[in-house]
Amino acid sequence: MEKSFTVVIEKDEDGCFVGSVPAFKGCHTQGKTMDELLVNIREVIELCLEVDDEVPDEQFVGIHEIHVKI
Repeated sequence: MEKSFTVVIEKDEDGCFVGSVPAFKGCHTQGKTMDELLVNIREVIELCLEVDDEVPDEQFVGIHEIHVKI
């Protein structure tokens, strides 16, 4: 069986890519390149699935950009 998970990806102040999976609490990792991040996030998801007995139904809704004057 195969399941897809949403990964939120950001870039930190040092230029590293940081990924998190909203379906799992504490499921995040980083990588110096996007390729490294994707390998690492897959490993973290697999570890979360080993620990959790049930595959979660993803509740991620989306991302919205808000503009404010600065």
